[in-house]
Amino acid sequence: MKKLFSIMAIAALVFAGSLTANAAAPTTSTSLVAASTITLVQDDIAQEVDNRTWHQKLKERFIQGGPGFMGIVLVCLILGLAMAIERIIFLNLSTTDTQKLAEGVEEALKSGGVEAAKEVCRNTKGPVASIYYQGLERADESIEAAEKAVVAYGGVQMGQLEKNVSWVSLFIALAPMLGFMGTVIGMITAFDKIEAAGDMNPSLVAGGIKVALLTTVFGLVVAIILQIFYNYIIAKIDSIVNSMEDASITLIDMLIDYKNKK
Repeated sequence: MKKLFSIMAIAALVFAGSLTANAAAPTTSTSLVAASTITLVQDDIAQEVDNRTWHQKLKERFIQGGPGFMGIVLVCLILGLAMAIERIIFLNLSTTDTQKLAEGVEEALKSGGVEAAKEVCRNTKGPVASIYYQGLERADESIEAAEKAVVAYGGVQMGQLEKNVSWVSLFIALAPMLGFMGTVIGMITAFDKIEAAGDMNPSLVAGGIKVALLTTVFGLVVAIILQIFYNYIIAKIDSIVNSMEDASITLIDMLIDYKNKK
């Protein structure tokens, strides 16, 4: 509606200006008003263009960056996020209330012996319960055998916790490198256009440099997103490993007390 009124105003002003063409001052005033009205229309059009949503602008930038390297960077983001989310879910499910588990195992040892304690571990999920179970399996042999079983199985559990984490770190390193490679290729393309044209025209260079910068930006954004997930995963693994170590010491102490009371 604003455009319609603006166009009608411009037409009226032009018509009025043609009727008073012999008067210099009115003509100048009319021209100024018409110019300001045209500027208003242009501002309205520019505002409508800027009203695009952020994902539309992101999609446009992604297409401008070129489907080649931008597609590979997107694949890195998708695979990295998939593996990171899988690890986060697994680690959250592996988290155990070690204090509650230790109290339950201790009560079971006092009341029902090793078999009752093993039953408590069977009914509890997580690597800490698995380590307890392996230690209780060797409890009838000796404390040294139980300790070795706990240490060996603790290493196995750590390997399961760290599964696929190296792939996430690979995608963190790979995404910005692909972006930088796109930067180099974009610059080479820009210089090829300059060489073919034989003239240093800014419009020839602008396209290649734009592609170069877009690939770099998207590669860095992917690396930053995956780095946040990676740091959370590493912190979660460290927390579980510390719980496993504390639980192992607690289990050995419980077994020593159980052996001495027999």
